[in-house]
Amino acid sequence: MMASSAFDPPSGPPRRVLCVGAAVLDTLFRVRSLPTGQGKILPYEMLQVAEGMASSAAFAVARLGGHASLWGAVGDDATGDRILTELGKSGIDTGSMLRAEGARSAVSTILIDDRGERLIVPFYDTRLHDTVRSVAAGDVSSFDAVLVDVRWPKLALATLLAAREAGKPAILDGDVAGDGVIEMLAPAASHIVFSQPAAERLAGATDLTEIVGRLKRKYDQAFVSVTSGENGSYWFDDTTSEIRHLTAPDVKAVDTLAAGDIFHGAFALAIAEGMPIEETMRSSSMAAALKCQVFGGRIGAPSRAEVCDALRDWNVRSVSAPHIP
Repeated sequence: MMASSAFDPPSGPPRRVLCVGAAVLDTLFRVRSLPTGQGKILPYEMLQVAEGMASSAAFAVARLGGHASLWGAVGDDATGDRILTELGKSGIDTGSMLRAEGARSAVSTILIDDRGERLIVPFYDTRLHDTVRSVAAGDVSSFDAVLVDVRWPKLALATLLAAREAGKPAILDGDVAGDGVIEMLAPAASHIVFSQPAAERLAGATDLTEIVGRLKRKYDQAFVSVTSGENGSYWFDDTTSEIRHLTAPDVKAVDTLAAGDIFHGAFALAIAEGMPIEETMRSSSMAAALKCQVFGGRIGAPSRAEVCDALRDWNVRSVSAPHIP
């Protein structure tokens, strides 16, 4: 009999996760190397996929066996039709998505090189977010966790506050955002997973151990962590008051696009399932690493079985990070 994994599905119905934020039609071009100046660059592979931070996280939730709902906005155009259709066919509940009258749906062009690195040119019509629905505790009470990104700050804040009032995990994807956005959202969150660039900018430091310490002191109401790609993840252990570091799984990266979003989706589902934080960080890290081995943005999100199998073969555990006075 195969040994069990800490990320095996829990008993009972699938846990419900609400994701709030971006829904974008991405055009991905695979190139040998990213451009360094003007000129023409010829891709050798291309695809289009509906994704975005919250959308990709919701897809990860669905792939991992959870029930994913998405709150976001698309325009009243053909691109919006395509985004909603594609996300719906991917197992995401898009029934509460907003169709913004007179707005254009979000699109982006992305170049991905042979090392898996990318160059992103996004376009967001500001009219997409002119209308913000009211959100009360009752609107989120049926969910087991809420995850918001930074692309629709007003709706993200309303949802975080409602989740906290309802006693639900209120998780913030703390990625790079406009001035004051994270500062507005973070105090309302119960869990924050920062990207390294956003964390460095917010903390005014570059050492990740020092950054986690500073951000924990700033947002002491929340679980605080920072993801750093191939350098792994760091977090403040609220039980021991130590800063922990988990190295990243060793994989050959083909495409890092949406890896952070897959991490956030896996994290939100694990929190919704009541998984201990060490195992939450391990399973989220593995899900993101497995995604990096597949070209196609969020399409590379692994299944639950794939993550469980990989975790059984991965013996790395977190360690205490060096103390920064």
